[in-house]
Amino acid sequence: MKRFRMAVRPPSPAPSAPSRVAVVGAGMVGLSTAWFLQQRGVGVTVYDREGVAAGSSWGNAGWLTPGLATPLPEPAVLTYGVRAVLSPSSPVYVPPSADPKLLRFLAGFARNSTASQWLRSMRALVPINSLALPSFDTLAEGGVEARTLEAKSFIAAYRTAAERKVLLEELEQIHSAGQTMEFDVLDGNEAREVEPSLSDEIGAAIRLHGQRYIDPGHYVHALADAVRARGGVIHEGTEVTEVRDEAAGVTVVVGGGDGECFDAVVLGTGAWLGRLARKFGVRSLVQAGRGYSFSVLVEHVPSGPVYFPAQRVACTPLGDRLRVAGMMEFRKPEAPLDARRVHAIAEAARPLLRGADLDARQDEWVGSRPCTTDGLPLIGATRSPRVFAAGGHGMWGITLGPATGRLLAETIVTGERPVQLAPFDPLR
Repeated sequence: MKRFRMAVRPPSPAPSAPSRVAVVGAGMVGLSTAWFLQQRGVGVTVYDREGVAAGSSWGNAGWLTPGLATPLPEPAVLTYGVRAVLSPSSPVYVPPSADPKLLRFLAGFARNSTASQWLRSMRALVPINSLALPSFDTLAEGGVEARTLEAKSFIAAYRTAAERKVLLEELEQIHSAGQTMEFDVLDGNEAREVEPSLSDEIGAAIRLHGQRYIDPGHYVHALADAVRARGGVIHEGTEVTEVRDEAAGVTVVVGGGDGECFDAVVLGTGAWLGRLARKFGVRSLVQAGRGYSFSVLVEHVPSGPVYFPAQRVACTPLGDRLRVAGMMEFRKPEAPLDARRVHAIAEAARPLLRGADLDARQDEWVGSRPCTTDGLPLIGATRSPRVFAAGGHGMWGITLGPATGRLLAETIVTGERPVQLAPFDPLR
């Protein structure tokens, strides 16, 4: 029997809802918001200072791991000590010449790196985490032509069982916050049976279940194609210099021009969020937590992501290569790539991977994750009810981008804030 699929026109927005919205930022968060606005019948125009996926969306690990989407400020961060974070080879690096703004951010970050605050923030993330993978499924059902890949294995690997206790305790804390994660505890030999790319240095591991991953650059470009196919306009290489809330609407100014007027504007500019959002009452500091990555050939391409938590190195199979990512470098987002950081990641991974040609690196990259002092994103209306913020996701912008777009589109069109967004008020 033949089946016919009828094209369904997106519903028209309610009479009081905006009909034209500008989105500033063409990463996962901005484009997801644009797509879900279109799903509700809203016309969208997207602006990006460089291009689609040009920021932190392109070269990251591409993990879709809501089970591990936790607040970045945590007690373990404070154990590094000043000497460690000043070392170029440390997984967390702060330049000695930190400016006053960065020092303020780090002071706030430290204040939030307590067990009690971590638990409060974790409980705030659980509801939006639960929407993460279903939101990717909605994108797929709506015609976004890029797959999410099931992690047939997802291994967190350690040298010793003592090192592994840190993640086991965190998984217990995640569970106590109301979020579940299925996992197996393995010894080194069991881990190598699952993932032969692990070296003999690995003596303990945890295998996580129910997670996925993507090639983030490919996925975000497919999302942009879907937005264009629905009639959306994307202006690449176009820097928005000002947003003005005026009587007739919200004017988006590019360069020194007069600008274009919209019913509402979404600011999804990642580590640059504060530049446009500050005048609308968003006072939370958004600091670039820069991550690095590169790709290498490997004798046995893993069947899913491999994580070395003690070294904070994330590995993702992409085609016939392995993307190796890591580092949390608190510097200005415009700073050039620092080769010392790439070298540090390679040297940390070298003894733990078998058959990886870490000296023949390609696609060396640095991108700026937008981090907040409390580890929670900034999502929702600003002081202007027509200007919305969408950023500050830290390491979880890829995982939570579609869920953010889905919830924010609902807010913009209906005027009602979903309960999942209550903890992420941009004016907090």
